[in-house]
Amino acid sequence: MNHPLAYIHPEAKVAENAEISPFVNIEKNVVIGKGTWIGSNVTIMEGARIGENCKIFPGAVISAVPQDLKFEGEDTIVEIGNNTTIRECVTINRATVARGITSVGNNCLLMAYSHIAHDCEVKNNVIIGNACQVAGEVVIDDYAILSGSVLVHQFVNIGAHVMISGGTLVRKDVPPFVTAAREPISYVGVNSIGLRRRGFESDRINDVTEVYRILYSGNYNNSDAILRIEKEIPSSAERDYILSFIKGSKRGIIRGIN
Repeated sequence: MNHPLAYIHPEAKVAENAEISPFVNIEKNVVIGKGTWIGSNVTIMEGARIGENCKIFPGAVISAVPQDLKFEGEDTIVEIGNNTTIRECVTINRATVARGITSVGNNCLLMAYSHIAHDCEVKNNVIIGNACQVAGEVVIDDYAILSGSVLVHQFVNIGAHVMISGGTLVRKDVPPFVTAAREPISYVGVNSIGLRRRGFESDRINDVTEVYRILYSGNYNNSDAILRIEKEIPSSAERDYILSFIKGSKRGIIRGIN
């Protein structure tokens, strides 16, 4: 249902059973899936692709041009998956030619006043806390949780099932399954509570803990720690994902606790 006080560009494609509230502005080259609710005073700009059964609360701005001085009007998009909730005054910017797409996956929650910059990839079941600011070309993997007011530097990668404490400045890559906090950001343990809530059995959590005991023991550099982990800990999906993440890190991973 489209409210008569909403503006919808004639070239926008809005599902018949989507609900568009008053004072919404929807520009051309926009697609909105069925069952999605758009609250009042939301602005959805050119290039937005919004999935099914999403909820976008008042004041959000989706698909504004990137805040990147190199942007020259390229044809880029924002893609939002299904069942994602975007709370009040969230901003999600279009991509640049770097990736061509800014994406937010399925079943995500972006809390009020958070910002997702150009070319970010936010995967599925991610929670972004109030007033988090995520700079350009950041990757946030499945089930990661950023508590309130976390600031993420551009090009950072955040692994799956990570929990980052509120107010943290993230300058380095955060490997999967960990809790991170402090200044400078540091590894403070395995996110065992989150893993149990998501069905990880104790032996899997113990394997993850052993990987990080070796990595952050203080007795090895990363290269030596990787060799020891590969030698001493049997291959598993979790072990191999951690090692792949560390080997692929371009910014370097967060430090351990001194």
